[in-house]
Amino acid sequence: MRDQDQSARLQAELAEARAAGTPLRITGGNSKAFYGRPVEGKALDTTGHRGIVSQVPTELVLTARAGTPLLDIEAELRQHGQHLPFEPPRFGEAATLGGTIACGLAGPRRPWAGAVRDHVLGCRVLTGQGDILHFGGEVMKNVAGYDIARLMCGALGTLGVLLEVSLKVLPRPAAETTRRFETSAAAAIETMNHWAGRPLPLTAACHDGRHLYVRLAGAARAVAAAAASLGGEPVEDGAAFWRGIREQTHAFFDDPRPLWCLSLPPATPMPDLPGDTLLDWGGARRWLLSEIEGDRLREMVGKAGGHATRFRNHGANDDVFHPLPGPLLELHRRLKQRFDPDRLLNPGRLYPEL
Repeated sequence: MRDQDQSARLQAELAEARAAGTPLRITGGNSKAFYGRPVEGKALDTTGHRGIVSQVPTELVLTARAGTPLLDIEAELRQHGQHLPFEPPRFGEAATLGGTIACGLAGPRRPWAGAVRDHVLGCRVLTGQGDILHFGGEVMKNVAGYDIARLMCGALGTLGVLLEVSLKVLPRPAAETTRRFETSAAAAIETMNHWAGRPLPLTAACHDGRHLYVRLAGAARAVAAAAASLGGEPVEDGAAFWRGIREQTHAFFDDPRPLWCLSLPPATPMPDLPGDTLLDWGGARRWLLSEIEGDRLREMVGKAGGHATRFRNHGANDDVFHPLPGPLLELHRRLKQRFDPDRLLNPGRLYPEL
């Protein structure tokens, strides 16, 4: 498919839907269609709106249209020895840049490299009123007023149709190694938090139920020194292991039970929950496979200072995301009203009220 700007076509389709009062279901590669609540509406296909608009390797900035396949972006960056530091999961070869930003999902590197929103410099957005707006810029210090570009990260298209995104990228590390340690989950939490306070080139840490895995990446001498200090067993194909965690092809995820994503302070002891758990992000993200009742789980996680999301295998009427406190829900309502007053864009994908 040729790279092309289809902003006018998307704007025209939105105008038609607005005139008819027809809700729109924003689609890209559909690799993350499972994420969030189901949406009823006419498909607004963004995959034809694609192409890398600009890349300045010396400035560590890339700008691309929302329908650009993530594989194309990663291949382009690889040619210049660069990468997306937040290590986004694709969940399929059809994944697009727009879906990546709209879902706001990051991989194992997130605690050390930052979230998706930390690397978004600017964007062009088609609002529910049919306006094409440009927020932010293409340099880190070119943002005035409200940081609307980052607001689009994780909004799941409920505030606007992403048309173009500018990202900060980083050089690929010169060296990388993964080490494995046999230990319990409780001991792994203590160890990961202890190592997090040391000047180590950590870029990933997880526990799969039996082993603690850590990834060290950076300058060759720093990686070698850290590996010698920590010890452990070297993992021959560490890249494949972390790809399995990021893309959920690791054996842990091959299970029909509902998959929950628990966000907790990293040093929090493991709650007494039924099911199986995999620790990621140094203990800050915990994947739980369980049939536990959602309200009970969220109450327990909330008391520990966290929140819980039904990530996969949820029913059509399940509450996917952790309920919002009243004042925060009202803020979300006002944002939706400002950007999409007719509730045309992915209505209900985040919460029924939005």
